[in-house]
This record gives sequence, C-alpha cells and structure tokens, in this order.
Amino acid sequence: MSDRDANRKKTLELVDSLGSLDTLELADKLGCDHQAAVGTVKSLRATDADLLTVVEKKEVHFQPTDEGQEAGEKGSPEARAFAAVPAEGIAKSDFDKATSALGKMAAGQCMKNKWLKMDKSGGAGPVVKRVVESIEDTVGAQLKFMNDNKDSMTDTVLGKGPCGPITLDVCKQLIKRQLVKKSQITAYVISKGPGFSLTIKEQVTDLTPEMLLDGSWKNANFRKFNLAAAPRQPAGALHPLLKVRSEFRRIFLEMGFSEMPTNNPGFIESSFWNFDALFQPQQHPARDAHDTFFMSNPATSQNLPEDYLQRVKKMHEQGGSGSIGYRYDWSRDEANKNILRTHTTAVSTRMLYQLGQQKEFKPCKMFSIDRVFRNETLDATHLAEFHQVEGLVADYNLTLGNLVGMLNLFFTKLGMTDIKFKPAYNPYTEPSMEIFAYHPDLKKEVEVGNSGIFRPEMLQPMGLPEDVCVIAWGLSVERPTMIKYGYNNIRDLFGASVDLKLVRDNPMCRV
Repeated sequence: MSDRDANRKKTLELVDSLGSLDTLELADKLGCDHQAAVGTVKSLRATDADLLTVVEKKEVHFQPTDEGQEAGEKGSPEARAFAAVPAEGIAKSDFDKATSALGKMAAGQCMKNKWLKMDKSGGAGPVVKRVVESIEDTVGAQLKFMNDNKDSMTDTVLGKGPCGPITLDVCKQLIKRQLVKKSQITAYVISKGPGFSLTIKEQVTDLTPEMLLDGSWKNANFRKFNLAAAPRQPAGALHPLLKVRSEFRRIFLEMGFSEMPTNNPGFIESSFWNFDALFQPQQHPARDAHDTFFMSNPATSQNLPEDYLQRVKKMHEQGGSGSIGYRYDWSRDEANKNILRTHTTAVSTRMLYQLGQQKEFKPCKMFSIDRVFRNETLDATHLAEFHQVEGLVADYNLTLGNLVGMLNLFFTKLGMTDIKFKPAYNPYTEPSMEIFAYHPDLKKEVEVGNSGIFRPEMLQPMGLPEDVCVIAWGLSVERPTMIKYGYNNIRDLFGASVDLKLVRDNPMCRV
C-alpha cells in the first residue's frame, strides 16, 4: 500500500474513532506536515464528496524566526549578554566585542531589566558590572516553548506557556524584536459525511463505451456534478467606455459606414494633417502650446506628399475655389511639427486625400472612433485625453438638408429623438452646427456633438471633383458614458480611481 493510500485509510479510521478533528491534529497523528494532511483530506473529498464533511477555520499562529529559534536553544540575547559579564565586571570595549553578534538591543535589554550597569567611576574607562548575581531567562524559556510547539502555536496554546501565560502583548514585543513572526493558517475541521465509509470506493467521472457493453455502469459510483457552482474567478468585463464605443460602432455599421484605420500613423500626427490640410490657419489659437501637446522626439515629420503640400500652401496664402485664403506667409516648419493629434479629423483628412487620388471618384460613408489629446485643465468634465467619434459622407451635391437628415437618423438610433441645431464656427466647415439633445434626467438640452460641411478650400487641394461635398459630425464617447452610467466626475472613468466592481456589474449599454 502506498503512503498516499495509507494516509487516506488512517484518516478515515481517525474520523471514525474520534468523530471529528482538524487538519493540524491530523498532521500530528499522520506524522506529516500540515499541507500534506490537507492534501489527504482533499484527495478523499475528490474521490467521494460525501465521505467527509469539511469546515474551514482560520487560526493565528506565532512562530519563532531564525533568530528566535537560536534564542530558544541558546538563551535570549540579553541572557547571553549577561553571561558575558564576569563577577568582577568587564571593560566596556571588551563587552562590546564579546556581544557584537548579539546586537545593541541585547545590552540595552540587560540595562532595562536592571541586570547590568555601567560604572564610570574608575580612571581606566567605563566598566560593565552585574547588578544581580543570577537571572531568570523568561524570554529564552518562552522561545524554547514556542520552538517545541511551533506546529500548533495558537493563542490557545500560548496561554499554557512556561513562566506564566504568554500573552498577545508578549508576542507583540517579541515580534517587534524580530524574534517571533505572526501568520494566519487556514485549517479544516473534518467529520463524518453523509456517505461516510471506511472503504474507499473510487468515483467514476466518465461513462465509457466499455462500461455500456459490459454493464459495469450499473454498479459504478459516479461523481455528482454541481451544475450550480459559480466560477472561481469572475468572467472578464468590458469597461463602460468600451461598451458605449461598441454601441456607436454597431450603429455606424448598421447604417452602411466603413471604419477608417486610426493606427496609421497613430497618436502622433504632423501639424500638416491635423491643422493645415483642414484649412486651419497657422496663427489659430488651437495650435498654441496651451491647447496642443507638441512632441520633442521626433519633433518633426518630413514624409509629406510634396505636390499636395504645395496646393495646401497656395490655398492658405492665395486662396482658390472662390476664396481669397488667409493672405499670410505659410510656414513649412510649422506644418512639419509633430503633435499628439487633437482630433480624429486628421484621420478623415488622410482618407479624403486618398479618395481624391483615385482615378474615378466613388461616394463613400466612413467613421472612426479613437483617442485624441488636448492640453486641457483637468477637472470633473475635462481630461487631457478622450475618445472622439467621427462620421462623414462624401457624395455629389450634398446640402445642409442631407446633413440634418443624416444627423436625425444617427441620433435617433442612439435614442435621442428631440434634436436641435445651433449655428457655430469651425475653421474647416461652413456651414457649421452644434447639436443639442434633450436629456430627460437632467431636464435640459445638452450639447452632444458638432457638425458641418467641409469647406471647398479643404477639399479642392485633395483633388476631389468640384461638385463633391463632404458632410461630417463628431462627438465624444465620455459624455454619453457619464450620462448613461451616472458618473459625476470624468476622472472616475480613467486611472486608479476606477471602480472595478462597477466595471463588472454595470449593465449592457443601450444609449
């Protein structure tokens, strides 16, 4: 019989004779460590869950450290320091050498206990002398007792220590001196289960073809399945922002839009694509350092399409398509500066430029959702980074009516039916409109997005036909998420203050 089978058999016999015992007692009776005893109990439970009833209990244990074990064998540091002093005394320098391995606390403890004193009356230097002829090493005796009972050293056992009960206060002092360490041990109380038996009958987990053929399944002991058992770890959960983002993406795809790639070039963008290509002047306040994050490495971008760049420069300086431009000296150095993109419209600009390079223009509907960065003052409603949703439609002869109709359809799918528009200004759209929706919980209209028709000064240098118009709109992901999930502070959506329980437990997003 193997050691495993012998321990399992002896465990059942102990339960049968004693009625119940814990795994610490079981370890002592089996002559093994506690973990091995726990493994034996788990093995029996795995074989037949009805054999034993198991109840968990947690106990605080106090065990000597390596220094404490040495003190239990040789005596406490202060007792050994006392023994280093002969009856006639010892020079302070010699005493320090003799007790250097014990640490300064040993000598200090001797002085505190009034076992030793320092005599400075002689001319030869300070001398350490005994105050008492003999001592009782209580700490050493306590540590020896704890050494001898270290596998079952609970506060109950400590109460039976030598030299009087070893109280929790005593243990705290020994812990402070690093002679004792405190730990919590999880033990298990085992008793007879509803199917207790001294005979171990292995349970069967699988019904095999062979069992069906020979009929052995009729007498087999099948393991019960607990279909109500919950997973040990909760399943993964989407962050509220990702849920709202997924809902936006689903709506765009339902409307026949294709998704624009936002990872080329990624978060770092040149000022040219982010500003200049949108017909935004280089003196615009949004291009200042207090609104935009400029990159120090790499500081500039050089791989810009030269012919397109020259057309953009001419549009800024001289105008075109009925515009007189901005009438200033356009700077290529300013356009080359790298930044953290301030909006995903930079992605739209790249895609529209590619559309203009095709031999034959084809109408399209595109959208993007990704992170953008602004040098904002952080408060309850503003962050330096947030997510922007952008949709655009490029087709012949689109009008403001087409934009209003598309916006009504889009926001209706979001559950916002009472939509209103307010004239606005954007450097790269004309006309431009802010979008407002009535919020039933706040009982007022709130701004939910911005929109407009891209200006000809932006589209003409791209090479798009003159009668092609592009309508576009954008909104953030954070604001609808805050409204949906009841956040008052946008910073609760990011960083260390995110409530992971809310992430797991919040409902599916239906904006």
